[in-house]
Amino acid sequence: MKNLQSVPLFKNLATDELNHVLQYAVTRSHKKNSVVISEGDDTDSLYVIESGSVKVYLSDDNGKEVIINTLETGDYFGELSILTTGKRSASVITTSNSSFTVIYKRDFKELLFNHPDIAYVLIENLADRVRDLTDNIKSLALSDVYGRVTKTLMNLSEPLCKESAEQRAISKRLTQQEIANRVGSSREMVARILKDLTLGGYIELKDKKILINKKLPEHY
Repeated sequence: MKNLQSVPLFKNLATDELNHVLQYAVTRSHKKNSVVISEGDDTDSLYVIESGSVKVYLSDDNGKEVIINTLETGDYFGELSILTTGKRSASVITTSNSSFTVIYKRDFKELLFNHPDIAYVLIENLADRVRDLTDNIKSLALSDVYGRVTKTLMNLSEPLCKESAEQRAISKRLTQQEIANRVGSSREMVARILKDLTLGGYIELKDKKILINKKLPEHY
């Protein structure tokens, strides 16, 4: 259950507070190609991926699927469901044998009742979450496709070393279609942008990682 601290909802909690949270968590395992949650289900649990990987997707009545995201060890989904009511907005299926730390809403309410000091930290973290979502909406509304692609690359990447802030890397494998799904564009458009950035020496693909060699141009 070591990956619980990777969830933004629980950031800034002290070690003893995280241990309190873990007391209310359980472990669940699913084999590859198992549906963990389905679109339209009641929301009542947070999942943190301890090992394995999942695909987050939407589907219509004809069986057509749109992949929203792919998540791996250390990632999470459903964090807001332990605070609100409603239906799941997407489905999640495992793409490998996977293990999860799960916190159910009923247990989370008991946690806050028994440890009210934790609630204040969570409120601050939720405020940050809302601020980030607002920035993302603003980006989608005001940026062109190129701007959304470069922002996505920067958000998913991490610095390679402290000495150089410009050199960054995206460690998880990311397909052109997955980027297109994230920015609301076609795969062909994303492919063209990535090709031009590669030809310009701004990015490169190495060992299945996208490397950012220098600051990306502000405009296409």
